[in-house]
Amino acid sequence: MSRYIAITDIHGELDKLESVLSQIETRPDDIFVFMGDYIDRGSKSKEVVDRVIEQSNYNKCVYLIGSHEYAMLHAKTDEYYGWLYDNYGGPATTRSYGGFDNIMKIHGDFYRNLKFYYLTDKYLFIHAGINPAYSLEDQNEVDMVYIRGKFIYSKHNLPQKIIFGHTEFDKPYISDDKIGIDLGCGKYKNAHLCALILDENGKEEFIYS
Repeated sequence: MSRYIAITDIHGELDKLESVLSQIETRPDDIFVFMGDYIDRGSKSKEVVDRVIEQSNYNKCVYLIGSHEYAMLHAKTDEYYGWLYDNYGGPATTRSYGGFDNIMKIHGDFYRNLKFYYLTDKYLFIHAGINPAYSLEDQNEVDMVYIRGKFIYSKHNLPQKIIFGHTEFDKPYISDDKIGIDLGCGKYKNAHLCALILDENGKEEFIYS
């Protein structure tokens, strides 16, 4: 069985991403699951996307959408998401790409093909979480990238353990049915980026920038 390596909420912090990746002794069959929020806040959003795409040269990679990509993709057609993009670090992304229109010109295929979740026998990888009142098939896409407390502090009914980001904690949030690994990278100067390595025996190893 392959190991899964989950990374989320990088927020333009290329140096922290490189720090985490440099500490992982990768295997050819490792599967990287990048769980969204590549962009905004930090100064190197474009470079972060370049780097996570580059990782696919060495390992299978799965790319999920986060709340910040969701806002960016809807910023020009929905006033609310335009406001979110402008107020939650989007201008740093625009500068990184040399203009808003360049974002889709340069990485349009990447952003258009982001998935909302990745499901395996043991795990569900997702950016924010799920609404526990609904089945996975009936989830609202906005919940999957924006939900917080209703998901985090309630039990869900899936057989899989859910690996998520979006809501930052001082240290990984670990409960019986879920693990949260957003530690505030990009939002707080000294916050760490965290990677979670899940091996074939169910061992959980955390790597910090």
